[in-house]
Amino acid sequence: MSAKNFNAHEFNREAWDRIATSEQRWFTPATDQQIEQARAGQFAIRLTATKDIPTHWMDGVTGKKVLALGGGGGHQGPILAAVGADVTVVDLSDQQLEIDRQMGARHGLSVTTLQADMTDLGQLESESFDWVINPCSVNFVADVRPVWRHAARVLKPGGGLIAGVMQPVNFLFDAVKRDRGKLKVRFKIPYSDLDLPPDELQDTLGPERPIDFGHSLTDLVGGQLDAGLVLTDIMEDQWGGGDVLSEHIATFLVTRAVKLSS
Repeated sequence: MSAKNFNAHEFNREAWDRIATSEQRWFTPATDQQIEQARAGQFAIRLTATKDIPTHWMDGVTGKKVLALGGGGGHQGPILAAVGADVTVVDLSDQQLEIDRQMGARHGLSVTTLQADMTDLGQLESESFDWVINPCSVNFVADVRPVWRHAARVLKPGGGLIAGVMQPVNFLFDAVKRDRGKLKVRFKIPYSDLDLPPDELQDTLGPERPIDFGHSLTDLVGGQLDAGLVLTDIMEDQWGGGDVLSEHIATFLVTRAVKLSS
């Protein structure tokens, strides 16, 4: 496999379509119990691997317009809709969105779905959402800054963006050795799977393995600030599951930022 003339966008869309029908640990829809608890006002959503975001980060979400960006798969969208938010879920994969549509129908929830690339939200009106929720997904786009610019554009003044991202440290190490419990620095940041040698790229990618891009903190956090957002809080998280890197450092970051009132 060669990266030359490779359509990463289409490859990732097809990979996520296949993931939608799998039983992977990271991609499970909300349970019936979670939906009922959310209806009772007790809700929690997760944007990274193991930790829920603090509930007070989204105080007063009932009745608000929420965009779940890159949020298909039936987790964040249905839970927030059950709390009483008016939720729109945007995702590249229509099969991921189908899970949200099915859950909305089954539970009687207000969930609108839109198939789109998170780097181009031109179909959405400016200043139309109170919250943008972005579960860890910008590592599947080559350039993260357009994501932040579009998120800021569609937010109302005073609205908030909560985003889960993979820390750059995830992409420094040889993946095979890391899986074996050893850490060997090999790559530079920014990182792209497409820079791997052709034979290694062939072995790395698969039917349910989208193309990864590792971004700098300058783009992950500074890009939000450059888009007109103000950082108000952060939370760190780990992979869990025995990952050797997580034993030494946080591997995820969740940011909470707000759009300044005009």
